[in-house]
This record gives sequence, C-alpha cells and structure tokens, in this order.
Amino acid sequence: MVPIPNYSKGVTTIEGIHPLYDKSMECLLCKQKSTTKKVRSRFVKVSKYDTDFCPIYADSAVNALYYNIFVCPHCGFSYSEDFSRYFPPTTMEIIMEKVSSQWVPHHFSKERSIKDAINTYKLASYCGALKKEKHIILAGICLRIAWLYRIHKSKEQEERFLKFALKEYEASYSTGDFSGTQVSEARILYLAGDISRRLGNEKAAIKYFSLVFESQKNAREASIIQMARDRFQELKQQLTTHSLL
Repeated sequence: MVPIPNYSKGVTTIEGIHPLYDKSMECLLCKQKSTTKKVRSRFVKVSKYDTDFCPIYADSAVNALYYNIFVCPHCGFSYSEDFSRYFPPTTMEIIMEKVSSQWVPHHFSKERSIKDAINTYKLASYCGALKKEKHIILAGICLRIAWLYRIHKSKEQEERFLKFALKEYEASYSTGDFSGTQVSEARILYLAGDISRRLGNEKAAIKYFSLVFESQKNAREASIIQMARDRFQELKQQLTTHSLL
C-alpha cells in the first residue's frame, strides 16, 4: 500500500511553508474559474530517473506527478497544461455530452492520493481523446499513468498503459504531430524502444534504438543517443546470455 501524503504534520515543510499551493485555473471548456493544487518547485527534488524518464523523488511524500492534471469541478473537463486551447469542430459538444452532462460535481482540488492521481489522468486521457488532442500529448498521459501504477506496484496495469503509450508514440512518430513541441524525434524513438523493452519485445526495442543512432546527428541529443546505446548494449548482452543457456 502506497502511503497517502499527510502534510498536516509539517514533516515536509521548509521553514513552515506548505509544499502545496492553490493555483487559479479557468477551465478551457466551460470557462469557469476554480483552483487546483500544485507542488512548490523548492519541494520537487528528483533523486534519479527510470530509463523511461519516470522521476524518483527524494521525498516520496511530495510527488509532483499527482498534481499535473486539472479537473474542472463544474463540468468535469480534465487536462494538463500541455493541452492546446483549440477545440476542433464539434468536439466541445461531444465532450459536453459524454462528460459534462454525466458529471457529478467532484473536487480534486485538495491533497491527492495515488488513486486520486490515477483517476485524474484517466479523465484527462478520455477528455483528450474526445478533444482529438495530439498523439504526443495522449502518449505522455498514458506513460504517466503507467508510472503511477509502477509506484503502486500494479504490474499488470502498468504494462496495460505502457502499451497505450507505445501506440500513441508510434502514431505521433508516423504523423509527425510532435513537431513544434518540446518532445524531439530522438526522444520519441528512444521511448518507443524502452517501452518495447519493458514489454518484452526485444526485436522492436532494438529497431527503435537503432533508429535513434541513424536519424539523429544533433549534438543536443547526445544524452538521448547515449541512453539508447546503453539500452542497446544491455539488450545485446541479455540476448547473448539467453542464447548460451
């Protein structure tokens, strides 16, 4: 069981400052205003990252992942700051029909448990799909759900959402909808490789890692290229070991 953060005891405060603060938000859909909790940057201390960039926080009680999604308490529309403000034709009406008309007023504006966090991401994934958000955005949401299930030690659900994330990354790569975002081609190919590796598809992983080497000459991507080389060598070693058994 993953502990639910309890900031009321003051254990995680710095000089009496609470780790969480209220951020004012205006819903992209209904335009009503409300607040959502965010973690103050001084409390966000990452000790290391998993190979798929999942952050491991120095203080497990202060997990910024829990608070990336805003859920409008009025209409239920849920989104991250990466969502575009543009709604393609008819998508507003579809969201209002599928989400808002069935929404039971609920607040995610307080401290969140890991279960709360997972629910907010799932809501954002659903809203993002109805809104026809870019594949690269939906991929990031699915990957973060997988991370949360990893923290929760729910292997089956983690793999389920890794598969969803991989499908969206592949769609983003094939359509090029990552262009203009902070996610580079090398990062997408690397993530597709690492997710494939985690799902036990070594052949696909090697293909994607090889594409990182072939397609990227940019010195700014040096760290991604090195990570791909590391995973590639690990896979080769594993395959060699298995063939000798």
